[in-house]
Amino acid sequence: MTAESPELPLAAAFPDADREQWQRLVEGVLRKSGVTEASGAAAEDALATHLQDGIRIRPLYTAEDGAAAPGHPGFPPFVRAGRPEGTTVAGWDVRQRHVHTDPRRANESVLADLENGVSSVWLAVGDGGVPVSGLEQALQGVYLDLAAVVLDAGADFAAAAEELLRLYTASGAPLSEATGCLGADPLGLLARTGDDAKLRLQLESAARLAERCTTEAPRLRALAVDALPYHEAGGSAAEELGTSLATGVGYLRQLTGAGLGIDDACRQLEFRYAATADQFLTIAKLRAARRLWARVAEVCGASPAAAAQRQHAVTSTVMMTRRDPWVNMLRTTVAGLSAGVGGAEAVTVLPFDAALGLPDAFARRIARNTQSVLLEESHLSKVIDPAGGSWYVESLTDELARAAWAWFQEIEGAGGQAAALRSGVIAGRLAETWQRRTDDLARRREPITGVSEFPHLAEPPVHREPAPAPIGGGLPRVRRDDAYERLRSRSDAHLAASGARPKVFLAALGPVAAHTARLAFAANLFQAGGIETVQEPGPVDAESVAEAFARSGARTACLCASDAVYGEQAAAVAAALKSAGAVRVHLAGKPGERREEFTAAGVDSFVFAGCDAVEVLSSALDVMEVA
Repeated sequence: MTAESPELPLAAAFPDADREQWQRLVEGVLRKSGVTEASGAAAEDALATHLQDGIRIRPLYTAEDGAAAPGHPGFPPFVRAGRPEGTTVAGWDVRQRHVHTDPRRANESVLADLENGVSSVWLAVGDGGVPVSGLEQALQGVYLDLAAVVLDAGADFAAAAEELLRLYTASGAPLSEATGCLGADPLGLLARTGDDAKLRLQLESAARLAERCTTEAPRLRALAVDALPYHEAGGSAAEELGTSLATGVGYLRQLTGAGLGIDDACRQLEFRYAATADQFLTIAKLRAARRLWARVAEVCGASPAAAAQRQHAVTSTVMMTRRDPWVNMLRTTVAGLSAGVGGAEAVTVLPFDAALGLPDAFARRIARNTQSVLLEESHLSKVIDPAGGSWYVESLTDELARAAWAWFQEIEGAGGQAAALRSGVIAGRLAETWQRRTDDLARRREPITGVSEFPHLAEPPVHREPAPAPIGGGLPRVRRDDAYERLRSRSDAHLAASGARPKVFLAALGPVAAHTARLAFAANLFQAGGIETVQEPGPVDAESVAEAFARSGARTACLCASDAVYGEQAAAVAAALKSAGAVRVHLAGKPGERREEFTAAGVDSFVFAGCDAVEVLSSALDVMEVA
């Protein structure tokens, strides 16, 4: 490098690459792989991934794909952070949830968490939690001036809030220093229960709590805008955001109608969102939520100082599995990381066994230590908006915000959140979304590790003490593993009744190289339904398959080989299996032009990537149970 040529010689030797050059390279790869003959932008589109809400993820993002400038941390539109310092000073609030109905046991778990890294308590009260009268015992020994308390009291929110405020006063701590959230959420309660008989009175009660907090406890928020009911009913990220906006607007109308100023009304709301193992979607959702609420607050006349949305992110219950629950540790780690990177002020990592009942001490320890590692060892909170500036993240944030705004406008056009809940507009939209996702799950386009992919049938089940039944009657609560859980339960019943699981014999044809891939595919598929797979150490053929099938103890079989080997052996092997008593014969792979030949020889169904695995497994179990 010289004074006349300050640039690096190595860099100067290479011309700048452009998008067209990259597309030409993609064309070559796609052509060689036989995927498509598309060229230019069409070749790039062939690599795109389609998400819910009409969002399309492209394989490459450049500066030309950037969205509008996201602003600065702590300033409208608050995309980058709600405060100028983000969470860099003290990290985010590590908030643990407690659902014990016994105040004594709740107190034990609360104190254990606070002594080992948790900074605030999220306590279920009333139905599904400790009784209001037991709140004092549940919080015994808790320094209320140091640890924030967040209530989830459902219809009992007013009584629970009054009891908590009494405890603050009795503790001697200044009420003005109290932090947390009283958790009033009448519209969320309507979504959960479908009962609006007392909605007007509940909204008025929530407004009175907000007025009291404004005058006596300005650091305490009265209302929670909980978007979890919509996420847990199968809603998409944009639908979760849109319903939260409509709920927040409904509360602003109620609070300002009761006499609060718009700035004070905004300061009384805490927003709650789900964090999933889809890392970038969660990051974008939290960033988009702040942008959208800033726009709502601006239109309502709030000052910039009051327009920042306070966020509480909770790891998704929809993604949690009941089989192989240990994998939930990995899911919640990614979700917790995404929530922190996305800028949530408070994060709840649910214990890995939360889907099974009351979490034990080990699971709670892992949950809180997950956040401790992210904060203290990974130093995630030390960087403000670490995903900011990524062309992909900025573009995804923008697309998600636009989709959510359109849904919010649709709800407002239907009369607002309460009216849209009553009329079924929201329930219908969420049901449609979940049905589409259910199809993806059934076809394993959305894999579930440990359940629909790589299941472990021999693993002993994990048992936990039953948790309180959640309130219901309104929107449903779904889980990604629902369909597979039903299949596995049928397998468990078969095991209990007969002493063995349902079995399928995998008939490997031809050399190892010809059958290994489809053998692994078939084993993975059938085990996802709780069906044990049995195979010979080596390949079989039409002469040996009958004896091997008899040794397996199975009543059904699946052929596994390459297309070329199928052409040579499939018909004869299928016929031999039928003669040996196989009640159903599957073939791993698409039949192509030889469907009629294979079907005539005895093949009953074809299993392949993208087939409806739930339907295949359900019908397979039907045959095995009858047999």
